[in-house]
Amino acid sequence: MNHFMIADNLVRLRHAKKITQEQLATFVGVTKASVSKWETGQSTPDISLLPLLAAFFDITIDSLIGYQPQLSKEQIQKLYQDFAAEFADSPFEEVMEKTNDYVKQYYSCYPFLFQIGILWLNHYTMAPDKNRQEEILLSLCKLCSHISQESNDRNMAKDAIVLQAIAHVQLGNAQEAIELLEDLENPFSLANQSGDILIKAYLTAGKTKQAKQSLQLNMFQAVLSLVGNATTYLALHTQNLSMCETTIRRISPVIEAYELNVLNPNSVAVFSYQAAICYALHSDASKTLAYIEQYVSCLANLFATKTLQLHGDSYFDHLEDWFLQMANGSNPPRNRATVLKDAKLSLEHPAFAFLKDNPAYETYKRRLSVLN
Repeated sequence: MNHFMIADNLVRLRHAKKITQEQLATFVGVTKASVSKWETGQSTPDISLLPLLAAFFDITIDSLIGYQPQLSKEQIQKLYQDFAAEFADSPFEEVMEKTNDYVKQYYSCYPFLFQIGILWLNHYTMAPDKNRQEEILLSLCKLCSHISQESNDRNMAKDAIVLQAIAHVQLGNAQEAIELLEDLENPFSLANQSGDILIKAYLTAGKTKQAKQSLQLNMFQAVLSLVGNATTYLALHTQNLSMCETTIRRISPVIEAYELNVLNPNSVAVFSYQAAICYALHSDASKTLAYIEQYVSCLANLFATKTLQLHGDSYFDHLEDWFLQMANGSNPPRNRATVLKDAKLSLEHPAFAFLKDNPAYETYKRRLSVLN
């Protein structure tokens, strides 16, 4: 795919200089028909002519052809959202080819490459078979290795290592993930205390607003991390009903206290879904249905708006600026249509087979099916 804008640029530059196609052709030493084809995109100038054209218009060759080795944050966000939407509506391999093409085009734009890595991680399961999924994850590992080795941004390099570790976990390469993360996750490292120290520094400097924002961010992330870890803990103890119920009993008040059903319904939906699976594996129809109901209600809240954007609330009222500073803004990693499609199939999990023909279960499935 040609991302260059040379055709449009030649038209714009020639009009700005107030010259005809024939005049430009005479200067360059080609026919008027050649210039016409350049400007309509039917052909492009020979590479040997680019320095001459650039000199004529007093610009760089990069400006002439529209090449931008670095993308702005806004451009990256738009490309990510466009790709996510295409994954929902277009053939999978067609979109993958397009993303790979952009990777080659912007191979030195590490923030963009990192977002492509996140995009692949959130959509690789849409690939037609397991072999293709593994190919994408291996490509993701290579991309992250390139970022971590070449980027001068230490935070970007660390994030790429974490993303690479996630891909290795999905590939079943646990030892590779451990080796990548053990040093980063050292609990005795002073780097893990940097957030607390920064807040104290803000307060000492009288920067109350920044301190409040950092405190809220730390609390927000800690609460979501707690619920996320508890969800994984449930999955780890599905055969131990007592441990599952203890986890549910301890986490449920946290969800209620922080009003996560509204603040972050996705995190509660995932927790409720795992709780339902735990009870289903122990054939407790009543409690399974109770958590399925909670799951479906959370999804209804999640899809109540046309976008799935991160947001704060009356308590976490200093988070909006932070969301806007994120690489992808407050936008979700997957397109709304893709998430909705997966959600509608979620109650087909084998653990719920014993509820087949149960009226309440069928009602919840219908409620999911009509979400839009």
